[in-house]
Amino acid sequence: MPAKSEFMNLLFIGDVVGKPGREAVSAIVPQLRVERGLDFVIANGENAAAGAGITGTICKSLLEAGVDVITLGDHVWDQKGFENEITGLARVCRPANLPASCPGRDHVIVAKEGFRLLVFTVLGRSFMGAKAECPFLCADGLLRTLAGQFDGALVEMHAEATSEKQALGWHLAGRVTAVLGTHTHVATADATLLRGHTAFMCDVGMTGPHESVLGREIQPVIGRFLDGMPRRFEVATGDNRLSAALVESDPGGRATRIEWLSVKGPTGR
Repeated sequence: MPAKSEFMNLLFIGDVVGKPGREAVSAIVPQLRVERGLDFVIANGENAAAGAGITGTICKSLLEAGVDVITLGDHVWDQKGFENEITGLARVCRPANLPASCPGRDHVIVAKEGFRLLVFTVLGRSFMGAKAECPFLCADGLLRTLAGQFDGALVEMHAEATSEKQALGWHLAGRVTAVLGTHTHVATADATLLRGHTAFMCDVGMTGPHESVLGREIQPVIGRFLDGMPRRFEVATGDNRLSAALVESDPGGRATRIEWLSVKGPTGR
């Protein structure tokens, strides 16, 4: 087995929203891999298909753009037929705390230069509608079952409540490389290293159109708040950006640095 590098650079990309988000990944990731010396790129792709769910074709396009692992969230089954496609996608994992009967992998392990990175997602249960088991116990179980098979672990907490995300961060502090949040599409100003060298951020933000309301066209959302009438919320297009957390890890899987990145995409203004 090759010797591990002194440090490994992990990039975790927040919720990729629609075609603008996919275009941002395709344009920016290859450049960042060179400029930042990235060893692993992980992206949440659960909103990559028109803002809701993902398809096998989109998964393949993101992987071809330089993403190593695609994670998913509560919209995992939004696209018809994806439950049949996911089993054939080796570097795509659905949330680990969904019922065991659900198709797809509950984790992915990728390796580079002798460093093995475990990646998995757990869904929060506060203010979330998905049927999910306890994220704390699920994470404990995976780490216990896979002990000895990985050098570092990146845990995505796909959740609404910041308190639940912070609680999981402290629960796993010192046991994993990073606990990084997604789902709210709004980046939080709390990137930090917890005790035991675990990188943490409540939400790394959204990759896609930021001249929007959570990636959707502005006026229909405002209208819905004003009168409550149903409207179609199309994916917006303005101010396209990639939002991500860059985590540096030592060979033992301990985080030494975390940095939030916001990079203008190909149509950004």
